[in-house]
Amino acid sequence: MERIGIYGGTFNPPHIGHIQAARSAMETLGLDRLLLIPVSDAPHKTLPPNSPAPAQRLQMLAIAAAALPGAEVSDLELRREGVSYTYETVLDLKKMHPAAELVLLMGTDMFLRFETWVHPEIIQENVTLAVFCRGDRGEREAIAREKAAMEARVELVDHEPVAISSTQLRRLLAFHCADDFLPRGVGEYIAREGLYDTAAHWKNLPMDKLEQVVVGLLKPSRVAHVLGCRDTALALARHWGADETDAARAGLLHDITKALDGPLQLTLCSSYGKILGDFARKYPKTLHALTGSLVAERIFGENKAVVAAIESHTTGKPNMNLLEAIIYVADYMEPNRDFPGVEQLRRLAFEDIYAALDLGLHMTLDHLARQGSEVSPETRQTLQWLNSRT
Repeated sequence: MERIGIYGGTFNPPHIGHIQAARSAMETLGLDRLLLIPVSDAPHKTLPPNSPAPAQRLQMLAIAAAALPGAEVSDLELRREGVSYTYETVLDLKKMHPAAELVLLMGTDMFLRFETWVHPEIIQENVTLAVFCRGDRGEREAIAREKAAMEARVELVDHEPVAISSTQLRRLLAFHCADDFLPRGVGEYIAREGLYDTAAHWKNLPMDKLEQVVVGLLKPSRVAHVLGCRDTALALARHWGADETDAARAGLLHDITKALDGPLQLTLCSSYGKILGDFARKYPKTLHALTGSLVAERIFGENKAVVAAIESHTTGKPNMNLLEAIIYVADYMEPNRDFPGVEQLRRLAFEDIYAALDLGLHMTLDHLARQGSEVSPETRQTLQWLNSRT
């Protein structure tokens, strides 16, 4: 009996994680064929506004799968109007391949929510469920509990996923540093078609357009903070006589790469040719100030003053100028911040900006001490410089 795997998803865009997972499934499950099926309108996920047309996603997936023997790309769900439900696809494939055993691939998170799917009973009657599993004991136990509670054939695919999601990859594409995560030929297709903002011209955008672009690149949970920092930086610049435009732009862009996790921060630095010190390599999550400054300069064309203010907004640096001090303090005290001492910091920021900077840095020292974390060399140097000013 022929064994046919079914691997669905938005594939927006397809990346090396998809292909490695497909290869693992084919080898582990002994599949004769694997159907890669991009969805048109997923019930659990809304495609972002700048997504490629369905035909373009299909073409990218075909390019990505070309080096995977036994894999085929199907437009079955793209030809179906409306929301794509898995049970419909399973029934269609059962009619097309009545003598074959169908194997439906899914991640652990989707498997653990299987009972919430539309007509799960139809799916489990007609397919074997194959679950990608990292091998973590807790994950295996959760899968075993779910398996015991359902009447379904379930197999595991041991697979360590590539640490990238399509959402993160779209950010890397906008920052022009995604090549390491794209299957051969996909990057060239994206560039040729100008997909995922790779052909966007974002240098020297007017403020309203800049805000629109920045918001689209942030995690939704980060938007209020960034807009609050922008408004606070503008108020401080007006009070202290700094350049208001530079303050507002630095406030908007200061967390532009914050959504990237530590390994992807390192990826961006490597792609941009930035050599890092020992502390940055050890604590890559602290790198968003540096990578944000690189993106602000290269992608958004910001001036040196804005770039420098973004770069120093988490650790500080010796000899900080007025704008740099304003961005550091604004990030710390914007209206959405709520922690002991923030009201004192807000008052001090309009009395003595460098005293507020000093207070913020000492708050950072206290926070890191409670966490048992190291303090960056730049922060220590900044405090020494502030002490020398008094």
